[in-house]
Amino acid sequence: MKLISAAVLCAITSSSVFAASPPHWEYEGEHGPQHWNELSKDFATCGLGKHQSPIDIRKARHQADLPDLGFHYTSVPLKIINNGHTVQVDSPQGGTLTVGNHTYNLAQFHVHTPSEERVNGKAYDMVVHMVHKDAAGKLAVVAVLIKRGKENAALKPMFDNMPIAAGPQHVVDHVSIDPAALLPAKHGYYHFEGSLTTPPCSEGVAWYVLKTPVEASRAQINLLHLLYSHNARPVQPLNGRTVVQHGG
Repeated sequence: MKLISAAVLCAITSSSVFAASPPHWEYEGEHGPQHWNELSKDFATCGLGKHQSPIDIRKARHQADLPDLGFHYTSVPLKIINNGHTVQVDSPQGGTLTVGNHTYNLAQFHVHTPSEERVNGKAYDMVVHMVHKDAAGKLAVVAVLIKRGKENAALKPMFDNMPIAAGPQHVVDHVSIDPAALLPAKHGYYHFEGSLTTPPCSEGVAWYVLKTPVEASRAQINLLHLLYSHNARPVQPLNGRTVVQHGG
């Protein structure tokens, strides 16, 4: 498996990664977000949808009866993939998220830089999107905002084993990752109904953006930038949706 090494880091750029395996859609240019709906009829919702993600979170309404988020994660073997758009860890045995009496299974988590979500106009250096699915197939995504600071030990297995080019999933022998360790200590959140932030931009996704950011080092952020200098969809119109918030 070709992994990032000190020698390779000096030689690769994000453009060379994409040149090796050009994606069907991209984050810039004629195949960028403004044109996703034109690339395929299956992507029509990217242009026509009214509940699209990400959004700029402003004036979120406090709602006292919102349930706590219950995280019941477990450490899993590192199964990592560079899919040409992001670095993703598949974690079908990673545990569950409960929202009230509703249970979702953790399916995978991946990273964007900068954060796709904005809070009062502010974007963070990165975000981890933790994607969950319930028994009926409905999705819930928990967003963990990341700012520059100290090294993130929870992300270290992922960052130390990032494939340098798009390709199939790699199972990294004798390495595990703990999704629970990615979370901040406080679990207050913003909630809204939205969509996938990548084509086909399907709607009906429940979003939970954790208010408290975690940290990652400059070196870790720069490492991701060597693969993806920018893989964030621009914020989308709210179109009358209400954003509510829970806790601190």
